[in-house]
Amino acid sequence: MNFNTVIDRKGTYCTQWDYIEDRFGKADLLPFTISDMDFESPIEIKKALINRVNHGVFGYSRWNHSDFKNSIEFWYNSRFNFQINTDWILYAPSVIYSVSKLIEMKSKKGEGVLINTPAYDGFFKAIIDNERKLISSPLIEKNGRYEINFEDFEEKCKISKIFLLCSPHNPVGKVWSEEELKKIISICKKYNVYIISDEIHMDIVYRGVHTPILKVANNYKESIAICTAASKTFNTPSLGGSYMLVPNSKDRDDYLFILKNREALSSPNILGIISTITAYNQCSYWVDELLKYTKANILFVKEFLEKNIPQLTCEFPDGCYFAWINFSQLNISSETLQKALIDIGKVAIMPGNTYGEEGTNYLRFNVGCPKEKVELGLQKLKLAVDSIKNN
Repeated sequence: MNFNTVIDRKGTYCTQWDYIEDRFGKADLLPFTISDMDFESPIEIKKALINRVNHGVFGYSRWNHSDFKNSIEFWYNSRFNFQINTDWILYAPSVIYSVSKLIEMKSKKGEGVLINTPAYDGFFKAIIDNERKLISSPLIEKNGRYEINFEDFEEKCKISKIFLLCSPHNPVGKVWSEEELKKIISICKKYNVYIISDEIHMDIVYRGVHTPILKVANNYKESIAICTAASKTFNTPSLGGSYMLVPNSKDRDDYLFILKNREALSSPNILGIISTITAYNQCSYWVDELLKYTKANILFVKEFLEKNIPQLTCEFPDGCYFAWINFSQLNISSETLQKALIDIGKVAIMPGNTYGEEGTNYLRFNVGCPKEKVELGLQKLKLAVDSIKNN
C-alpha cells in the first residue's frame, strides 16, 4: 500500500469532500474535517467485497456466527493480548448507536451521564437528545498532555449514572494507561456508575499501549461495555456495522430485544461484516504501516508549525490521526480564525469548540491523508494566519 497515492473522492457522496458546504458554508475548501481517511482500504478487503458483490444476491444476512466473532477474538488476542469471551460480542449498526442504546438502557431521563471534555461531539448529542443530563469533568492540560482531574471526576461520579469514556480520547489523542483505567473503574465502582467505553480509535496508537478497559476490570466487568468497530482503523465506515463487548448477560438480552424486536436492525450490511472479518484476519500488517505514515504526518505538522507559524503549537499525541493545534497565542476568537481559514485559506479544519468550550483555542486537523494534502493544508493555514497578522 502506497499511502502517498492521492485518490479523488469527489463525486462519491463523500461526507468530507462532497458535503463540506453543509458545515463550513462553502464548497471550494480543502477538507481536514470528519474522522475518516483519504486512504484506500487494504487490498484484501477490496477483493473480499468484489467477490461478494460478484455473487449478485444480496438477501438478508446475519452477524451471529463464528466467522465474525472469531475474527474479533483473534484481533483482541493478537493486538491487545486480551482473551475475550465471544459470548460478549454483539452487533451494532454504528458505535454511536450502541452508545445511545446503552445510555437508554442504563439510565433514566434526567439522570447524569459524565464525560471528559473536550469530547467527541457525537457524545453531546447522544446524551442530550436522550434527555439525560450532560455532566462534564474537564481534562487537565499540562504542556500539551492531558490528564483526568480525579478529584473533580469523583465528585461528578456522585451525581452520575453513567460514565462515557473515549479510549483513546478524541480529539486530544490521549491513550489511557492501565493505572488510569483502574482508577476510573475504582471510582465508578464506588458510586455504582456504569461505564460505556468508546474504543473505536483503539488501533491508532503511537505512544504507550491501548488497554481495552475490560482487560483490567476484574470484578466490575458486569458494569462495563465496550463499543467499537474495525471501520475507523481500516477506513470502511460507509460499509456500516460495529460491535460491542458486553459481559453482562441481562444487558445483552435487553440490547438484543431493542435491536431485533423494537427497532428491527439485527440484519447487518453483509459488506460491513465481510470487511470486519477480512480486516481482522488478514490486514494487521496494513495497520502497522498506517501508523508509521500518520505518525510521520503529525510530526510534519508539528515541525511545520514550529518553523513557519510559531504562534501555533501541536504536541505529539499518544494516538488518533489528529493534530490538536493550539492557536491561543494568536489572541483571536475561533470565529475570527475560522473566517480566515474559509475565506482566505480556502481550507476546512474542525474548530476545537466543536468538542466543547475546553477546545475553544484549538483546531483538530485530520492527518489521515497523503502527505501532499497535509502540506497543502498547512500552507493554506499559514496563508489564513498571515492575513490575520497583517490586518
